[in-house]
Amino acid sequence: MFLVAWTPAAWATQPSPLTTLSAVHALSNAEASKAIPVAFEATVTYFRSYEKTLFVQDGDSAIYVQATTRLKLFPGDRILVRGVTNESFRPIILSNDLVFLHHGPVPKPVPADFSSLIQAKLDCRYVTLRGIVRSATLALATGHQVTQMELEMRGGYSGITVDKDALAQLSNLVDAEVEVTGAEAGRFDGKMQQTGILLHATSFDDLHVLHKAPVDPWSLPLTPMDQVLNTYDVEEHTRRVRIEGNITYFEAGRMAVLQDGKRSMRVLTPTIDPLRVGDRAEAIGIPFVDNGYLTLKLADLRTTGEVAPVTPKPVTWDELASGKHAFDLVTIDGVVVTQVREHAEDVYIIAVDGHLFSATVRHPSRIGWGIITPPPPMPLIPTGSQVRVTGVAIHDDSNPFNGPMAFGILLRSSSDVVVVASPSWLNVRNLILLVSLLLIVVVAVGARGWMLKRKVQEQTAELAAQKEAEAILERRRSRILEDINGTRPLGEILQQITELVSFRLEDAQCWCEVGDGLRLGSIPPDPCDLEIIRKEILSRSGPLHGMLFAAVDRLAPSFVNAAEALSMGAWLATLAIETRGLYGDLVHRSEFDLLTDIYNRFSLERRLGVLIEEARQKCGSFGMIYIDLDDFKQVNDRFGHRVGDLYLQESALRMKRQLRPTDMLARIGGDEFAVLLPNVPSHAEVEEVATRLERCFQGEFILGGHNLQGSASVGTALYPNDGESKDTLFSAADAAMYVSKKIKKENTQSVGGR
Repeated sequence: MFLVAWTPAAWATQPSPLTTLSAVHALSNAEASKAIPVAFEATVTYFRSYEKTLFVQDGDSAIYVQATTRLKLFPGDRILVRGVTNESFRPIILSNDLVFLHHGPVPKPVPADFSSLIQAKLDCRYVTLRGIVRSATLALATGHQVTQMELEMRGGYSGITVDKDALAQLSNLVDAEVEVTGAEAGRFDGKMQQTGILLHATSFDDLHVLHKAPVDPWSLPLTPMDQVLNTYDVEEHTRRVRIEGNITYFEAGRMAVLQDGKRSMRVLTPTIDPLRVGDRAEAIGIPFVDNGYLTLKLADLRTTGEVAPVTPKPVTWDELASGKHAFDLVTIDGVVVTQVREHAEDVYIIAVDGHLFSATVRHPSRIGWGIITPPPPMPLIPTGSQVRVTGVAIHDDSNPFNGPMAFGILLRSSSDVVVVASPSWLNVRNLILLVSLLLIVVVAVGARGWMLKRKVQEQTAELAAQKEAEAILERRRSRILEDINGTRPLGEILQQITELVSFRLEDAQCWCEVGDGLRLGSIPPDPCDLEIIRKEILSRSGPLHGMLFAAVDRLAPSFVNAAEALSMGAWLATLAIETRGLYGDLVHRSEFDLLTDIYNRFSLERRLGVLIEEARQKCGSFGMIYIDLDDFKQVNDRFGHRVGDLYLQESALRMKRQLRPTDMLARIGGDEFAVLLPNVPSHAEVEEVATRLERCFQGEFILGGHNLQGSASVGTALYPNDGESKDTLFSAADAAMYVSKKIKKENTQSVGGR
């Protein structure tokens, strides 16, 4: 919130906030990228707090909000969303403040089919889908267990996530016809291009089983692996099958390989259950042909309790290249050419009879329950070692008539690479190293004297450069302190601070993140091979102001100074932000009423003086409305001052909604308000606005668990007809208000007498 305080001039140039969700929804991505401010009411349809994922809807308009809040929101909660627009697949909202208003009904869900969803016609809407559950299993979402389902609809599949992990219900969902209600989220790639359909549901209360599965999938008769294709149907009427075999490979959340004698099959499964390699297991799934090989997709697995490990078959390169052992557990001898550790896997390049192939160990998921764990260390095998590799054969192609096929070995763990014989010491590589070492010794002896002389010269130059750099650093720091105490915008000062830290770290890229994701400075490309060092921008009270970052080469000399430089920058940033925040807060307090957050009497009188001067010069006119809340003292006496404060806040909010952006609403006393209406030519237009203000109190006030009926008396005045000075206009409007209040009271008494 301090960013608003330190740039009052810049904020004044921003467009008025969009106050309806339909107005935001009508923006194009190009318009939304300009960070247009918004302040609209909407109803929550889905909220996942640990991901900041929020979907809201108002009428037929819905949108995704990146929520920054500690509120616990539920579907049906009515909230006020403040923030700015941003581009995405379609415009989204980056919120900076969410205010809970009240709880109400969830919007009526729209029945949706696959065609309307895949065309994004119902993007972010609260919808209802019907289909058959083809897969139901536990999965992880940002370290939290959820239920992941794939729903077959007419025309295609939709993913379903339910933010509960009810394991007992999963076995009853497969092949059942269900109806699911939730927020349509969509599946997207890194460019925010839609790649599929995804529905977010809050709990299993949003899922209703219409028809149970006709047959328990786990009771199906066993199908031989070479006959599973008998049930394949290109229109996705394929029946589920059950196969049995020994687990020869398992990668949680992705795939497994089952082998039964000479038959083996890849099983694509999202299960994360801890299955063991070697166990006897059965799988149910939908058969299809993937890259020419029999595969089960959307599969569930479970062990049968038997342990009968498969003995790996010794093979040659020619046998593997023929494709006869695809997905079989095999073992082959070769020579290590090189080994590489990558982000997701370890790769060994093996040579056999003049041919190369890769043996890969995939790292298990390193994110669990929000904790990132490093993979186990990769055993170092000297190049040239004779090794025996054991694993599952994976091929790029299945057509043996095109000649030998490229293949690789998928290892179960790094222990599947066993060193059979160490490399010979007498080889070309070692001879080259020996000769190189002798040459280095000869060159080193001759160059030592020259290096000593050169070193003295370099040290002298370094000292001079260091003194000059310290002088420049001190001048920059002094200039920043002067700007903090001056009028320079905070954004420019923070930019200066990042440049100062960058200079201290020999032009390393430095940037800061403050507020609601505002980034300033020089940001490196993503991904970045440099070491990212960060420092918190502390606050004297309250949450952090942000973070200060630097991308530094760990081998660079400046790396040792990174912590000190970031600490200096973070201290300057804290000083700048809090100094400007204090100034902005004082300005806000002087111009706005702290209870209702509308203008105060001082601001109103100043604006009134400006309008009088402008009207005199241009022979124009403007209106004034005086509002007094009826029987406000009884609200305080009966319900207490807390409800009275809420009544004043709600009254101000209702009146503000009746006014134009150019109109000014101010609180000028305890229960007294005033409105200035620029460029109003007649009493009739002033009276029309006054009538709207009076009618906005007709609705019931629900405050602090109490139901209240409110009302207000209003009086109007028009410049210059009713007065040409501040005092005469105030007096005219005040007198008109009291006449209105008196008439209303007499009418009330008259009605009561009858």
